[in-house]
Amino acid sequence: MPEIVDNFKNALLSSDEEGASAILDQYLLKHTPLQFVEEIVVKTLDDIGSGWENGDYALSQVYMSGRICEALLDRALPDQSGQRWHKPKMAIALLSDYHSLGKKIVYSVMRAGGFQLVDYGRVEVEELVARVTEDRLEVIMISVLMLSSALQVKEVVRRLSPRSDNLKIVVGGAPFRLDRQLWQEVGADAVGYTASDALHIASSLQGGKADE
Repeated sequence: MPEIVDNFKNALLSSDEEGASAILDQYLLKHTPLQFVEEIVVKTLDDIGSGWENGDYALSQVYMSGRICEALLDRALPDQSGQRWHKPKMAIALLSDYHSLGKKIVYSVMRAGGFQLVDYGRVEVEELVARVTEDRLEVIMISVLMLSSALQVKEVVRRLSPRSDNLKIVVGGAPFRLDRQLWQEVGADAVGYTASDALHIASSLQGGKADE
């Protein structure tokens, strides 16, 4: 597994989309697309993101790595279910951030798993609160990459709590993987560390209780 991750990371850093695609095809001979996303893509992009923060990689490499992974994700995780569950009523959003791949992964996995949800795209706190209120959501999934964005969830919770007793706020992204208590500190109802966690949480919420 470490060799596959290294090879995949090298392909991304070299903007070698063909090489990255070949690694995906080889991996899918014995594994599922979801395993590729969670065991290869997420780990690799976390490593590249850390490398950029340490000055090892250029911002252009981070950008191209994300674009290549988005293209691979479109192929590996298409909308597979013809019948979709419309309960709970939910949406997903990228909060005050610009790295959308994490949100896109969760959205694709949820759709492939049969759930119907709205993609709000990138939003700031004010817009998110307004849309959640207007749409009368039961679940809002919030994705972030940066710690500063994760901390803004607290403001979202503060504004939405008086408006709905039934709303569940589910968070995910790198800051919450690095600090396993952060989701509680910002007041979220549940946290997902992987895309498959989102499926389990949504399934449990069909019965009205968050999976913590």
